[in-house]
Amino acid sequence: MKTTDLLTIGELADRTGLSVSAIRFYEERGLVHPARNRGGQRRFMRADIRRLSFVLVAQEFGFSIAEIADRLKSLPEGRAPTKADWTRISKDFRRHLDERIQRMTALRDKLDSCIGCGCLSMKSCRLYNAGDAASRLGRGPRYLYGDRPDLPERELQDEDA
Repeated sequence: MKTTDLLTIGELADRTGLSVSAIRFYEERGLVHPARNRGGQRRFMRADIRRLSFVLVAQEFGFSIAEIADRLKSLPEGRAPTKADWTRISKDFRRHLDERIQRMTALRDKLDSCIGCGCLSMKSCRLYNAGDAASRLGRGPRYLYGDRPDLPERELQDEDA
């Protein structure tokens, strides 16, 4: 690789729209791996433009830095990723996005019915959580996520009716 093919951190910032400090942050997290010149200055491959652009898009879709870094580990170092390399990562992200879309759709539908119902029924309300009983099922609004409270059989039948 010729040194003219390499970008300074400022040039990479201009091309990606990221600040220099953001690029350093991503470097610390292992998302980019610049070379160093004899003076110790960072030099980035042109392929890092795509890599950082991918990071920005993935963050917009709600992926954490750790999740993105984990996926980018499979990309080759020292050469620009090929279409096959990106396709492999894309398929994995697509699967995760599809799962998130399904969860978000289910949550939206439950919230629509729950917020608008006006039932004020403490027996069947998915937001009611007496004594924080749902905490044993995990974090967050467990009943909205689809977990069922342990109700006596008679109450479960009444609720399903």
